[in-house]
Order: sequence, then structure tokens, then C-alpha cells
Amino acid sequence: MQPKPVNNPVLQVLSLVSVGSHPTSGRARRAEQDARAVELGLKLVGDNLQLLHAGNPEEPALRAYLGMGLDEIQILEQPAGADALPALTEYIRDCNVQIVLTGTQAETGEGSGMLPFLLAERLGWPLVVGLAEVESLDNGVAIVLQALPRGQRRRLKVRLPFLATVDNAGPTPRQTAFGPARRGVLGVEQVEVVSDEVLGSDSLQPAKPRPKRLKVIKAKSGADRMKAATAKASGGGGKVLKGVSAQEGAEAILKLLVEEGVLR
Repeated sequence: MQPKPVNNPVLQVLSLVSVGSHPTSGRARRAEQDARAVELGLKLVGDNLQLLHAGNPEEPALRAYLGMGLDEIQILEQPAGADALPALTEYIRDCNVQIVLTGTQAETGEGSGMLPFLLAERLGWPLVVGLAEVESLDNGVAIVLQALPRGQRRRLKVRLPFLATVDNAGPTPRQTAFGPARRGVLGVEQVEVVSDEVLGSDSLQPAKPRPKRLKVIKAKSGADRMKAATAKASGGGGKVLKGVSAQEGAEAILKLLVEEGVLR
């Protein structure tokens, strides 16, 4: 079945954008997943897409989103360390949008990935995680494709309005043009500043990579499992510890974990 083209001029779509960080240089840029969310919004409603950012209006990296072909970005001015959730909730409730798109996780700041969940909870909207495509819209119901691991897709039916996160399975964002980026308008709105108590009482540090898992032998048949269980270890470096003290056993385990790269 061929999906229906999405072309609804009445549809109101808003994309939340943030300031990203280049993974190598750390230079401020448009966030990769937010740019994919903007690209998806452009495919839905073209230049009628609304952009919203809560933060510093003086950040030059925000103009990269305007360079994707949009005329204006609305900014809810807030200082660093402020809680953006109340201001975003109030703005979205008042602007009568049916779909809100956002990246899965911010590249700067807390980067916890909790904002879409908390925002959907406050709005009372359904949340679609990993939105890859909107296939059709009919009578207030959207047929969407959700990205699953290993390239799989799942078709969902969701009622408007809804909020969706876009990850790396979303459409590749177009390049940003310098001229439109400079000509675009930054509409600044003063909002009530609510301090982020969690961020104020704690400190930020770079996330550490997850521990490496030990290799697990996978076998499809009983014969393969028996062969793996009885085969002699190819490394020849293993040893059986019997009658050792707790200290010696702990040291041997620690040495193995370091050699396997689980601990550093």
C-alpha cells in the first residue's frame, strides 16, 4: 500500500531547536538530531514550520536553522541554568500546534534526554520516540513510522496533537545557506525565569562510555553449544583458582576485567 502524501496547509508543526556541539572541536553548531527534526518538519509543512528555542538569543549557532530555508525563529530568552520546561509548556499550549518535533537528546547542557518525556507529560500528549516518517494525516489521526534497532520500522497510528523525538534515523538535514541565515529574524520573547534546582545542586561532567561487555559464545544448535563448552580455550591464558584467599581471588578478577577492557 502506497502511503498518502502529507500536504496539509492547515497543519501547524513546531520544532524545538537547541545549540549543538561539534564532537571533535566542541565548537557551537546546530544540533544534529534537532536539524533532522527541522528537516522532517519542512517535509510536512514547508516554510510554514515554526522554530522555538529556549535560551540565549545571542547565540550565533541558532542562525544555522534559519539557513535551512526559514524566515524566523522564536526565542524564549532565558539565562544559563534556567529550567526551560515551564516556558516551553506554556508557549506550546498557547500557539495551537498539532505536532511538536524535537531531537532525542541535547548535545550541550544536561543532555539527559528527559525533556521530551516531561514536556509530553505536562501537555497530556502522546509521545512517539524515534520518529522516522509521517506517512499520512486524516481526520486528526497520523500514520507514522517509528525507527527500531537494526533498521527495522514499525507503523503506528497516533492521534493529534502529539510530540515526537527524531534521532539519527530521521531524514538527513539539508545544508544551511549563509544568506538566508543572516536575513532570518530572531523573535525574542521575555518569559518568567524558573531556576533549575537539579542543575543548581549538582555539577555537570562529560558522560563516560558504557562498560564493555564480555564476549558471549552464541550457538544455534545443541551440538554447537556442547562444542563451545568442551572446546579448549584458544588463548591458553586462563587458570583455575582453588583454595585461594578472598584477596587473591579479587585481584585475579580485577586483572581479568582490566585485560578485557571492562575497567580502565
